[in-house]
Amino acid sequence: MIIKLNPSGDEPIYVQLRNEIVLGIGNGQLALGQSLPTVRQLASETGINAMTVNKAYSILKNEGFIEIDRRHGAIVSPHADQYGEFKKKVESELQLLITESTLKGICKEQFLKICENLYENLSISTWEEESI
Repeated sequence: MIIKLNPSGDEPIYVQLRNEIVLGIGNGQLALGQSLPTVRQLASETGINAMTVNKAYSILKNEGFIEIDRRHGAIVSPHADQYGEFKKKVESELQLLITESTLKGICKEQFLKICENLYENLSISTWEEESI
C-alpha cells in the first residue's frame, strides 16, 4: 500500500496516516486480518517519527480498525467497529459537509451522486448494511 503524507499540510501527520490506513482498508488495499508493518518499519518507510506512527496506530486501535497484539503486531481488525458512537460521528460530520456543500452551491442530487460514487468504489464486502 502506498501511503501519501503531506508534511507541510494543515492536517497533523498522525491524522493523515490514520486516514490513509482507513482508506486502504476501505478500498481493499488492506484486507481484513492482514498484518500491518511494525511501528518502526512504517516510520522508516515513510520517514516519520515512530511516536507519530504509534499515535496513529493507537487511534486506529481505539476506533476498532486495527488490533494490536504483542506477539503478532498490528492487524486490520476482522471485527470492524459496529456502529454505536461511530454512527453519531458520521451523522455529525455529514451534517457539516451537507451544510458546507449547500452553501457552496452543490445541490442535494449532486451531493448524493458524489457519495454514491465514492461508496461504490469501496471493496469491503464483509461489512453488512445496518437498517436505518
